[in-house]
Amino acid sequence: MSEAGHKDRFLVGGGTRLEGEVPVTGAKNSVLKLMAATLLAEGTSVITNCPDILDVPLMADVLRGLGCEVVIEGDKVSITTPAEPKYAADFDAVRQFRASVCVLGPLMARCRRAIVALPGGDAIGNRPLDMHQAGLELLGARSWVEHGCLMAEADALTGANIGLDFPSVGATENILMAAVLAEGETVFTNVAREPEIVDICNMLTKMGAKIQGAGTSTLTIQGVKSLKPTTHEVIGDRIVAATWGIAAAMTRGDVRVTGVNPKHLAVVLDKLRAAGAQVTLEPRGFRVVQEQRPRAVNTSTLPFPGFPTDVQPFAIGLACVSEGTAMITENIFEARFRFVDEMVRLGADARTDGHHVWVRGVERLSSAPVWSADIRAGAGLVLAALCADGTTEVHDVFHIDRGYPAFVENLQGLNAQIERVS
Repeated sequence: MSEAGHKDRFLVGGGTRLEGEVPVTGAKNSVLKLMAATLLAEGTSVITNCPDILDVPLMADVLRGLGCEVVIEGDKVSITTPAEPKYAADFDAVRQFRASVCVLGPLMARCRRAIVALPGGDAIGNRPLDMHQAGLELLGARSWVEHGCLMAEADALTGANIGLDFPSVGATENILMAAVLAEGETVFTNVAREPEIVDICNMLTKMGAKIQGAGTSTLTIQGVKSLKPTTHEVIGDRIVAATWGIAAAMTRGDVRVTGVNPKHLAVVLDKLRAAGAQVTLEPRGFRVVQEQRPRAVNTSTLPFPGFPTDVQPFAIGLACVSEGTAMITENIFEARFRFVDEMVRLGADARTDGHHVWVRGVERLSSAPVWSADIRAGAGLVLAALCADGTTEVHDVFHIDRGYPAFVENLQGLNAQIERVS
């Protein structure tokens, strides 16, 4: 993004009830990993329903650096992988966003070597790669950190029994994508169960991988000699969908969200019902209607099928304008409460205590200049600004651009008063 783009800000007017219908496109937390998975097969794979977010062209640059041809046309990305990909991921491209580390597993599978810069991304806490390394080493790889890069190599990859200490999404993805081309059977336990993991398993299966147990805590993988390219549609983004659903409740609105499987949001929608919203499920979405001021609801983040850590900032935003006191507990990332100080700037009555936030709801927040620290914190500040008196300036909105296609346009379509200022 240009220097000018980094200085963009949003002007958000408060007091408007959100109403209307909003479409959700493909999941950010899936599309980047699906793009990486195309490294596993020589030829051209096509991914559809791709979101128009900043991270997609960033991942395209990573893949181009590995020798792939990448063409982005609207919501379709075509990736042509060579017979012999390069194994060193470009430092400048990788350090911009964390998801780029997901090329590690495919590179080990195809090249038996990988050099991947230690990634950057959101400031939400420590996210080490030790589980990625431990899993790859059980498959037969050697790995070490040198000159700011994770280095790995293997003479061969062989199936193994692998158990994660914690159901890490990133470690699950990297080890899974390495194991599909390993020799023999891998039994992989305590894996992440997120819908985005199932999406990757579905794409890999289309490519010829043999995977059993997608969506459960145990994956059984029979290694195959090679995979073939495929065409795959990205699942709808449950985090973006949750954003709009909670925005409806916060503004006492009436919003229909389309393009997502509501089963992927069961626990979030249950929390909205507990807050007093009427929630109606539809085949490809849901509707949230909130007539009265929301009731305070306690929330704890957990791996899927629990409450998503990415939705936690919106849970705090909802608590800030609800009737009563709520405790929000963060069990995944230790630094995800940094943005609470920005909420306090907007008049929220909130205090942090370790991995808890205590929030006493207020009737109305008050406008102030605030700064985004990451994608979801930025979106959470915008939702809070919709419930504030006056006009709020939200700065560093390039973070929001990384996770939300047409963010301003979608909110304007729901009658929100918001504009981007360069």
